[in-house]
Amino acid sequence: MKRSKFSESQILGVLKAVESGRTVAEVCRETGISTGTYFKWKSKYGGMSASDVRRLRELEEENAKPKRMYADVSLELRALKDLIEKKGW
Repeated sequence: MKRSKFSESQILGVLKAVESGRTVAEVCRETGISTGTYFKWKSKYGGMSASDVRRLRELEEENAKPKRMYADVSLELRALKDLIEKKGW
């Protein structure tokens, strides 16, 4: 997955700037993001603090490990099944 060029603290700063009364278009123009990106960030990070965002990233990394392990095991299983089918056992 592509990493954002903005850190979580920068994203939270953008969201807080709009919450403080500035317009979305103004903040997006200053930071160089589209309004779509702003609303995507708002749906993902809205109402979170910096510690919440850090914990979210840790959980995402933790959940990625079992997914990779499952993919590896299923790939090995498929290879073994193909080998057995070719041998004719």
